[in-house]
Amino acid sequence: MPQPPALFPEDENYFALLNGLKQRIRGAQLKAAQAVNQELIILYWHIGQEIVNRQLTQGWGSKVIERLAKDLKKEFPDVSGFSTRNLKYMRSFAEAYPDETLVQRCVAQLPWRHNIALLSKLNSLEMRVWYAQKAINHGWSRDILAMQIDSNLYGRQGGAITNFERTLPPENSDLSHQLLKDPYVRRESCPFRARGRPLQRLLLFVLT
Repeated sequence: MPQPPALFPEDENYFALLNGLKQRIRGAQLKAAQAVNQELIILYWHIGQEIVNRQLTQGWGSKVIERLAKDLKKEFPDVSGFSTRNLKYMRSFAEAYPDETLVQRCVAQLPWRHNIALLSKLNSLEMRVWYAQKAINHGWSRDILAMQIDSNLYGRQGGAITNFERTLPPENSDLSHQLLKDPYVRRESCPFRARGRPLQRLLLFVLT
């Protein structure tokens, strides 16, 4: 009589299936984290733009940022990212990148802490875009990005912007790991987490 199939096959075909599924799941997690991060960065840019525009057109002073921080925290008590300091970074972010298309295609591919490093360390738009592109293409962590800026990689290699065809960093890179673990997005970036809310909901709000 033919033997019944094993309940837990331990052959090459099974492990090929398992490894293939693990790779696809990790890829889907990374894409979800990237989507959440991009929406978050674009939202921060819009908040910064609103602050800049109101201060220019209505003469609001710096105190309005403190008031916004307090009122937003009151409205969204479970959401991080609305501190006075972070709102000031959003304002600087909007001033640094007046073109929303550039934000979408380039710096929105990086976590917020990467963008803060670019804002804090560089005054040139061209240099910020150049380092952002390098970080995406090579999967740099925030620390590596800061180190490359401090070591003047731009000056040593020469600044030449190519294109932004890559939409995801290398899967096993430090940048990918930081996207998945970033406290701004990690609890919401993976639709496979039992405790996570659906991605469709979190895209509507700033994420913790």
